[in-house]
This record gives sequence, C-alpha cells and structure tokens, in this order.
Amino acid sequence: MAATTGTILTDRQVEVLRLRESGHTQQEVADKLGTTASNVSAIERAAEANVKKARRTLELAQTLRAPVQFTVPAGISFDELVTQVYARGDEAGIKIKYCRPELYTHLYGTLEAVTDANQLTETVTLGLTKDGEVKVYTDDGDSGKQNDQLRT
Repeated sequence: MAATTGTILTDRQVEVLRLRESGHTQQEVADKLGTTASNVSAIERAAEANVKKARRTLELAQTLRAPVQFTVPAGISFDELVTQVYARGDEAGIKIKYCRPELYTHLYGTLEAVTDANQLTETVTLGLTKDGEVKVYTDDGDSGKQNDQLRT
C-alpha cells in the first residue's frame, strides 16, 4: 500500500480508495476490512473531501505564486475575460501560451461550472506565470473541470 506520510489521507482512507478503485463494491470492502458498508461509504466521502481540499489548496498556492494576479468579478463575459488575460500579460511582458481561440476554450472548459450564458457567475482569480500559463481559482471552490494546463 502507498505510504500516507506527508499526506492528508489516513491509512484507512487510502486502503478504502485503493480497493474501490480496483473495482470492489462498498460491501466487499466492508467485508474485507471487518466493518459496515455504511462506514466504508463515510470513509470514502471523507477521503474525497480531503482530496478536494488538497486540490483547492494547490490551486490557490499556484495562483498566489504567479507573478501576475488579478480578480475578475461575476458578470464579466468570456470575451472580456480573454481580453483581460492578454492585457495583463502584455503589461507584465508575459506572452500567453495560447492563441485567442485556445485560451477561450481552455478558460471556458475550466470555468464551465461558474458560467451562464457566456458570463461568469462567480468571482474568479487568475494568475499568469512567467511561462505564459494561466492559473484559475474561484472563490466558491467549484471551478469546474480539472484542466492540467490551467489548474494543476
């Protein structure tokens, strides 16, 4: 089993996740561990919550470490969001890695959960790295789909 040292997961959470990922049902895991399916379900939920918190922490740290950071309010259109990304990059002398259509697609895919009718529904903080990557962090913790280029 993978060591949990230095992680926020307990040994039991890792064991349950490993067994569930290998295809075992909650009841099968419960039988194997000598507990109930309800307990396995609770352990699994707690583990998933810990993983989500760790991802959010990493997103925030990466955004805060970016040399250029700015906040975009709810209600802004994606066209304006893309324009702001390029303007902030230009001001800082950073060449954004994406052409306009690619950046639009990546931002929309990343922020889909906080978008309605081509506008942001939540405040978003963006960070631009020295190498032109765009990091995204939403205030509500639901910044949409995972995208390795934008949210690592």
